[in-house]
Amino acid sequence: MINKLIEIGILFDFYGKLLSERQFAAIELYYIHNLSLAEIGEELGISRQSVYDTLKRAEEKLYEYEDTLGLVKKFYYSREEIDRLYNLIDELETEAINLKNENIIGKLKELRGIIDKIIDSSREVVN
Repeated sequence: MINKLIEIGILFDFYGKLLSERQFAAIELYYIHNLSLAEIGEELGISRQSVYDTLKRAEEKLYEYEDTLGLVKKFYYSREEIDRLYNLIDELETEAINLKNENIIGKLKELRGIIDKIIDSSREVVN
């Protein structure tokens, strides 16, 4: 259940705004605020069964969006590649320090700054 909770949470972060208002509210109340089906039903003015059906359709939609758009997969792939870049920069920086090459050290710091800006801008998109 924990894995599904995390998985739906991530999908919701990426695709939640694409859901209908009722689906969005149901997912948010169930997975984020941990309300029961009965509590959500009271909140939304629908039956417990309708809440269940709405949640199932919303979950299916979130998975469909990921299957079609693949934004979560692309995000994690990009994150892994950025981590690889950081590791390469660290290795090159060590070599540049050993060679006492301030020019390369400066360019590597600049490169690290560019990567940091890319990461910051991607966080803005997700949130």
